[in-house]
Amino acid sequence: MKEWRESLRPKIEAARAALRGVPLAEIAHLSGGRLGKNGLELEFLGSKYLITPELAVFRPDGEPAHAEEEAMLLDYLRNADGAEPAGRWLGFRELPHGHFYFRAFQGYTGDELVRRLDSAGLRKAAERAGGKPVPLGDLGYEFRPLPLIPIAVVWWEGDEEFPPKASLLFDANAVRYLPTEGLAILGRLLCRRLIKLAEG
Repeated sequence: MKEWRESLRPKIEAARAALRGVPLAEIAHLSGGRLGKNGLELEFLGSKYLITPELAVFRPDGEPAHAEEEAMLLDYLRNADGAEPAGRWLGFRELPHGHFYFRAFQGYTGDELVRRLDSAGLRKAAERAGGKPVPLGDLGYEFRPLPLIPIAVVWWEGDEEFPPKASLLFDANAVRYLPTEGLAILGRLLCRRLIKLAEG
């Protein structure tokens, strides 16, 4: 785990270097964040994270963000250009290089939701997470794990022949803010949160 965290360090420092010198007010405007008295406040998976003027990232409890969170949030801020969501959904396969990683992604997102939840559990978790119902599948919800990256979770009930199925869809502009690898992590973290909310 320590080696994995260290492997993220160059990515974190590259993002920090790209952001250094850019006014926090401008970063906030382009990313959907909010400028507070201590720095930039950014909603991430339903919690408020703080990015200081020195570009340190802190969790809601005041502790430094985990390396994975820090890498993702700084990358998001570095890429942010203020583009609003396109309003068009893409499957993970349709993202750049997504077809290479789709099977693994589906395994730890949609398949994991089906293993751990039923449709009632998903509905309960989605409502607790502030999900917005969308007309997709038998049950669909849109989430904003980051301000300008909508993700939809879609559930199909299945029948005698086919088991239930769940999958994640991304707004077409999501790749402007995070690379496919980052979107995969974001999807995994969203699913983990939904499972926790359903079981809690």
